[in-house]
Amino acid sequence: MDIDMNGGRDRIAPMFKDRHVLITGGTGFLGKALIEKLLRCCPEIGQIYLLVRSKKGKLPRQRLEDIFANPLFETVKGLRGLDTLISQCTVISGDVTEPELAISPEDRQLITEQVSIIYHCAATIRFDETLKKAVMLNTRGTKYMIDLAKQCKKLDMFGYVSTSYCHLNEKLLLEKPYPPPADPHKVIKAVEWLEEGVVDGMTKKILGDCPNTYAYTKALAEALVVESMDEIPAVIFRPSIVIPTWREPIPGWTDNINGPVGLLIGAGKGVIRSMYCDSDGYGDYLPVDFAVSAMCVCTWNYVGNQDHKRNIYHLVSSAEIKVSWEGIIERGKWIVANKIPLNGVLWYPGGTMKRTRWEHNLAAFFFHWIPAFLIDCLLYCFGYKPILWRIHQRIAKGFEVFEYYANNQWDFDNATILYLRTIINDEEKVKFKIDAGGVEIQEYFENCIRAARWYILKETDDTIPAAKRHMRVMWWVDKICKTLIYGGLIYYIGKALYSLLFASVF
Repeated sequence: MDIDMNGGRDRIAPMFKDRHVLITGGTGFLGKALIEKLLRCCPEIGQIYLLVRSKKGKLPRQRLEDIFANPLFETVKGLRGLDTLISQCTVISGDVTEPELAISPEDRQLITEQVSIIYHCAATIRFDETLKKAVMLNTRGTKYMIDLAKQCKKLDMFGYVSTSYCHLNEKLLLEKPYPPPADPHKVIKAVEWLEEGVVDGMTKKILGDCPNTYAYTKALAEALVVESMDEIPAVIFRPSIVIPTWREPIPGWTDNINGPVGLLIGAGKGVIRSMYCDSDGYGDYLPVDFAVSAMCVCTWNYVGNQDHKRNIYHLVSSAEIKVSWEGIIERGKWIVANKIPLNGVLWYPGGTMKRTRWEHNLAAFFFHWIPAFLIDCLLYCFGYKPILWRIHQRIAKGFEVFEYYANNQWDFDNATILYLRTIINDEEKVKFKIDAGGVEIQEYFENCIRAARWYILKETDDTIPAAKRHMRVMWWVDKICKTLIYGGLIYYIGKALYSLLFASVF
C-alpha cells in the first residue's frame, strides 16, 4: 500500500474531524486518558459520547465536570476551556452489565444514527473478581456492545480493548486470533442461569489452567469480537500492563495503585520487604499516553487508510525496553530513600526478592506479619484504629495474583505497530508517539513516584524536607535495630558454641 506522507503534516487528527465517537469505560484509567488525548490532539472531532452508569442526583453536566476535575485535564482545559470540552462531550446513561445496556430508546437512536467509531474500554480489571461478575461485565458486556455496533448505520470501526495477557498458554503471543478457553455463548448462558454462589463453587474447575477470572473472561470476549468481524469492522487492541504517563499531558500521572506503582509505594513506605519473584524476569509495561496514542494511530490506519487486514494490534514495549522486577523495586527504593521520600515511612526501604516460596514465607512472617501485629497493638493501646495487619492481608492477596505473572515469562510480537512507525511522518511521531525513543527509565520512575505523591497519596512538595529528615531517622533506626539483632544472634550463638565446647573438654 502506497502511503501519502501529506508533506509532513498531521493526517491522524483530520481523520477524526466531525466523526462522532462512543467510549465505554470513560471514567477508568485508560478511558480518561483516551478522552483527554482526543480532546487535546483532535480538537475538530465530532461529539464524544460517554456511556457511564447513572448516579442518583447527578446531572449529565455534573458527571462531566467530575471527570474533567481530574488533574489529567488541566492542560486541555487551559488550551480550550471547560465549557468547550463539556459541549463536545455527551453523557449517555447506561450500564454494560445490563440487558440492552440500560440505554434509553432515544439515546440508542442517537448513537446508532451518529456514531462511526466505538472504543469499548469498560471492564473489571480485578483479578480476583467473582466469575459471574467478570463474565457479566467483560464478556456479556462486550456481546451487548457488539450488538449495538451492528445497529450503527455509520460504523467505521469497533475497537475492543483487550489485554496482551489473556492467552497465557502462549509464551510468544502473535497478532492473530486465538481459540477461546470455552464457548463464550455457553458460558454467558450458564452464568446467567446459575446463582453466584454456585458459580463460585465451580470457578476453579471452569477456569482450568487459566489463573484468574480476568484473563479468562477477556479471552472469551476476544472470541466474540473475532466472531463479529464478518459483520462489522472490528479491531482488537491488546495493551500490556498499562502504567502511568510517560510525558503527556502530565509526567507520571495515574489514578490508581495497580501494577508497579503499588509496588513502589509499598516498598517506599517500608511495608513490603519480601516478594516471591523471579528477580531477573520482566513484565511488559506500557505508559498510558503511549497506549492511547497507539489507539489513535491504529484507528487512522484502519479507518483512514482502509487497512482492514491489520485488525489485531499489540500495544507492548518489552521488545525494546526490558526492566526486571528487581530493577523496578531497586530503582524505587533508591529514589524514595535518596530523592523523593514518602511521608509516614514505617521503616527504611529494604528487603529483597525471594526465589523460593519458603524463603518468602519465612521473611514475610518476620518482616511483614510480626511488625504488623506489634504496631497494631501499639496503635490499639494509644486509642487508634489498627490498620497494618489489614494492609498486609490485602498485600498478601495481591501477591497471590502477582506471583503467577512474576514467575512466568511471556513475549509479544508487535509487527503491526512497527509497520505503523514506518508510515507516520515526523509531526505525527511527535503528536502521537508510539516508539521508545527518548524514554529514560530513571527519570520515568522519578516522575511516577513524584506524581504518586501528589495524586494518590496527596502529599505536597512542602512536606518533602520533613520526609527527608524522617527518612534519615529511619535509616539510623534500621541500622541500630539490625546491629542489635545480629549482635544478639552472634552473642547467643557464640555462647551456645562456647558451652558445647566447654562441655566437650570437661
